[in-house]
Amino acid sequence: MAGSDTNRVRMTVARETTLGETPANPRMRSHRFTGEGLQYQPSFVQSEEIRDDRMNSDPIKVNETSQGPINGELSYPADQSPLSLFLESLFFNAWQNTPQRDNGGTADSVITGVTGAGGVVTVTAGAAFAVGHLVRLSGFAEGGNNGLFKITTGSATVPAVGAALLTDEAAPPANARMKVVGFEGAAGDIAAVVDGLTATTLNFTTLGLAVGQWVKIGGAGAAYRFAVEALNGWGRIVAITAGKLTLDNLPTGWAANTGAGKTLRVFFGDRIKNGVTMFSNTIERGWLAQAQPSYIIQRGMVTGQGEFNFESEQIARYVLTQNGLTGEVTVVSLDDTPEPVTQNRSMAAAVNVGRIAENGVSVGGPNFVRTLGITLNNNLRMLNAIRSDDKVGAVDIGSGSADVTVTMETYFGSKALLDKLFNSTPTNINARIAKDNQALIFGVPRITFTEGSVSAAGKNQDSMLPLTAQASKDPLTEAHLLLDRLEYYEN
Repeated sequence: MAGSDTNRVRMTVARETTLGETPANPRMRSHRFTGEGLQYQPSFVQSEEIRDDRMNSDPIKVNETSQGPINGELSYPADQSPLSLFLESLFFNAWQNTPQRDNGGTADSVITGVTGAGGVVTVTAGAAFAVGHLVRLSGFAEGGNNGLFKITTGSATVPAVGAALLTDEAAPPANARMKVVGFEGAAGDIAAVVDGLTATTLNFTTLGLAVGQWVKIGGAGAAYRFAVEALNGWGRIVAITAGKLTLDNLPTGWAANTGAGKTLRVFFGDRIKNGVTMFSNTIERGWLAQAQPSYIIQRGMVTGQGEFNFESEQIARYVLTQNGLTGEVTVVSLDDTPEPVTQNRSMAAAVNVGRIAENGVSVGGPNFVRTLGITLNNNLRMLNAIRSDDKVGAVDIGSGSADVTVTMETYFGSKALLDKLFNSTPTNINARIAKDNQALIFGVPRITFTEGSVSAAGKNQDSMLPLTAQASKDPLTEAHLLLDRLEYYEN
C-alpha cells in the first residue's frame, strides 16, 4: 500500500488571472504544509421516486464542491511562493513590494549586467530604485557584488551604487537578485527626535514608505547604528514628510540623538493590508508513490479564512481555508517539474517572537501572554447556478466583510486588560516574529475586547485571563489587519 503514503504527496500552486481558469503552461510552485483537508468531491441527492418494491433509484449527482483547510508552520513567505500567494488571496490585496529585480531561474534575463566603473546594475524596467535606498544584492557570481549597497543614482533601469564597489559581470546568473531592504543616510544626516527620525539631505517621501509600516532602526557595525543601543530598535510610521518620519511603538529608552558621524541604516520591507480585490489560485495535489501518480486539481481556490496561532513553546502555525469552483482528477500533472519548496526555516512562538504589544507597549509582567491568535474571515459564499459551459461547480464566489478576531490568553497579573474589556476601550495589538534576519509583523490597529473572564479553577494553578477582541476600521491606516515582511534586516 506504499502508493498511498502521505509522505509522498506533493502540493503545488499557481496564480490564476481569471477565476477558475488555470493559466496555459502554468509555472507551478511547491508548497510546504503539515497537513491538509482539501476536498474535491461530488454532491448527490436521493431520488424521490416512489417504488412499489420499497427500493431506491440511483442517487443523482447534482454538483461538485471544492474546499478545505491547509495547515502549515509559519516561515518567511518569499515573494511569489505559495504562502505569499495564499496571503494575497486571504487579504484580498496584493503585496506592496519594495523595488526588486530577480532573474528567477534564467540567467541574464531581468538583471542583465553589472559595471564596476560606476557601480551600475542594468535591469529591466520596473519600480525605480531611489537615491538613499539600501539594496541587497545576492546570487551574483562575483563575491564582492553580493551585500548591502546604497543607491547613489536612482533609476528604473540603470541604478548605481557608486564607483569601485562592484565588479563587472556581463551576464548575471540565474539566481541573481536585487532588492530594496531599507534606506541609508549620509554621515550625520539622520537624527533621532522624541517622536521619530529627521533628516536634512535624505527625503523620506521618495523612498516608498507608508503610514502603518514598520522600520528597524540601526544596522550591523558601529558606523551604521546609533551609539546609544536603546535607539537601535523598531518603530511604526504614523506620519511622513520630506524631513521627518514620525514613529510610535518606539523602543524603551528612546530619546533625542544627533547621530553624529553615523551613516545610519534603517530597514523596511513589503506590506499588505486587507482590501477588496479577489485573488484565486489553482492547487494541485499529486500522489507520487502510486505506480501511475494521480493528481487532484482544484481551480478557483480563494483563501476564505486564515488563522495564525502563536503559543508558548510551540511552532507558530497557520490554517488557511480554501473555497473553490471546479476541479478534476487526472494522471497528468500541470507541471512535472515544479519549483521546489522554499528553504526559510520555521518560526517558533516565544523563541522567535520579538515582541507582542498592546496599545504600543510590550505586553509583559505581570500580564505575560501565553497564547495569541489572529483570524481573518472573508465570509465567502459559493454562488451556484444552472451552468451552460459543460462544467460542474459553483459559477462564482461572493465575498462578505473582512472580519478580524484576536484571541489572547494572558496571566491575570493585574486588572489592566480586564478594565479595557469592561470600559469598551479601543486599543491595538501587534506581534513581531523574526528568524535568520527576516521578520514578519502582524498588526491589528484598532480592536475592542468583547469577551473575557477570569476564575480560579483549582489550587496550584495560575489564574488566566482569556480575551477575545474584534477589529474595526482604523482611521490612520484604513485597515483591519496589516502584515509587514522584511526580507532582510540587521540587529
